[in-house]
Amino acid sequence: MIRNGMFLIALLLGFAGKAQTGSFLIENVVLHLPDKTIENGVLGVMGDSIVLAADARVIKFDKRLYDTIYNAGGNHLWPGFISLNTVIGLTEIDAVRATRDYDETGDMNPHVRSLTSFNTDSKILATLVNNGVLMVQSCPRGGLISGSSSVFTSLGWNWEDAALKADDGIHINWPSLRSRRHAADTGDASRKALQAQQKLDEFFALSRAYCSNPKPEKKNLLYEAMRPVFAGQSNVYFHASLQRDIRDALLFAARHEIKRPVLVGAEECLSEAALIKQMNVPVILARLFRLPDLPDQSPVAAAELPSKLQQAGILVALCYEGDMEAMGSRNLPFTAGNAIAYGLTEQEAMNMISANAAKILGIDSDYGSLEPGKKASFFLCKGDALDMRGSGALQVWINGKEQSTDNHQKQLYRRYMQHYKLQAE
Repeated sequence: MIRNGMFLIALLLGFAGKAQTGSFLIENVVLHLPDKTIENGVLGVMGDSIVLAADARVIKFDKRLYDTIYNAGGNHLWPGFISLNTVIGLTEIDAVRATRDYDETGDMNPHVRSLTSFNTDSKILATLVNNGVLMVQSCPRGGLISGSSSVFTSLGWNWEDAALKADDGIHINWPSLRSRRHAADTGDASRKALQAQQKLDEFFALSRAYCSNPKPEKKNLLYEAMRPVFAGQSNVYFHASLQRDIRDALLFAARHEIKRPVLVGAEECLSEAALIKQMNVPVILARLFRLPDLPDQSPVAAAELPSKLQQAGILVALCYEGDMEAMGSRNLPFTAGNAIAYGLTEQEAMNMISANAAKILGIDSDYGSLEPGKKASFFLCKGDALDMRGSGALQVWINGKEQSTDNHQKQLYRRYMQHYKLQAE
């Protein structure tokens, strides 16, 4: 028995200095970490996880442990970016109703799931990868409670293959007390909003009473979908833009003891920053470059918002919700990059579409940054991925596997360049 044990130890020691199958090392690379940038970096991957991310000048490492060595030639390695609060995978062409699968009928739809509706054959997904958007939170829309979102990789064979986290949270479209942003409250708008808020109050009260019974005699699909909410296992995303609506949504969350509230949109949240900070509520901001919502606002008020919330100690992430949202989400990194001009550092801007987004989703133990122990989901590009002049993925890895960077737009480009015998750039 001892002899066999000694043989096993000797066998393991013999393999210690040999390359591991499914491992690779990237050297001569610029690493973009959550708190710093390493110019002469090295990153090692074994299986689907990062095992090394450091400055090659100050750390010793054994190349023999890896079966493939990549020389990045001084190019930049970035963590996979995450597109939050999007209908990607649930729509293809906005103008064609048959391709829009994100809006169900009815007001209360917590049981609706984006999980099984996610279309991995969408041509939009491959275009995101070219700009480093490797993960998406696909969300239903419409009604008071839209349903439950899920998190996917941007490339996968089917929804089961692409899913990273199922049912990360339900989405509530908070009823606004103002009919228009530039107008005062109107009696009609206020009455309808208050009725809708009362409807939400009643639904949450009934749901909590139902969920207090682990084995009800008759199952109710709507109330069953609320169990993860009251158990603190999933987020509740409150889509609210105006100051009064934001405050009402936060008070609603406190009243119903919602453990993981998140604000989405939140255009006037700066006025409620103290309450948001006190309740430790993350904020997902929509597009930063838009016209002011109110006549007396600064033209750059929205662009300055991420920096001001960051300084207030609030966890902030960015999304690309709005017109042409799905196809335009490939520009998410540039939205973050432009915010650097309004008070953010490069690391802070990057984190708002990577590390911060992963933390809000609850997947930060595996994704969101280039750190040992996390999944190997990142991309290599020639320069600054937050600036369109330096973006464009040269190589992409998701969960340790190299992925194609090709898409239908590149294919059309090559086809016409070849047809007209032109020189590709």
